[in-house]
Amino acid sequence: METISATNEAATVDRQEQSRQRALQAAKIAAENRGRDIVILDLRELTSVFDFFVLATGTSRRQIHAMAEEIGHEFKQIGDRRLGREGYEESRWILLDYGDVVVHLFEEETRRYYALEDLWGQAKRTKYPPQV
Repeated sequence: METISATNEAATVDRQEQSRQRALQAAKIAAENRGRDIVILDLRELTSVFDFFVLATGTSRRQIHAMAEEIGHEFKQIGDRRLGREGYEESRWILLDYGDVVVHLFEEETRRYYALEDLWGQAKRTKYPPQV
């Protein structure tokens, strides 16, 4: 019984580390595509629905689309299947759902209005790139 419990715990830790790495990868791609105010919210202690939110702000519809497309392309290359995409046509807030990692790409005004950082205010947050 203990062996099964230890195995399950190790699998959970490994899955959470994979989620964290994917969140960091999405943040990196957003930064490479000139995303601003990039924040990773660690929601593992607050909900079992997902592990991380990645939030980034774009300055134009074209830029927000570029971030979304590039994240989608890179994640597809590593075999990660997107479960959903919302808001692509309107481009004020594009949501990319990868299950345990959800990417939110905003125009500035929309990000301020919905204030996800405030809504999930108890989440641990990491700015990207990390501050040295």
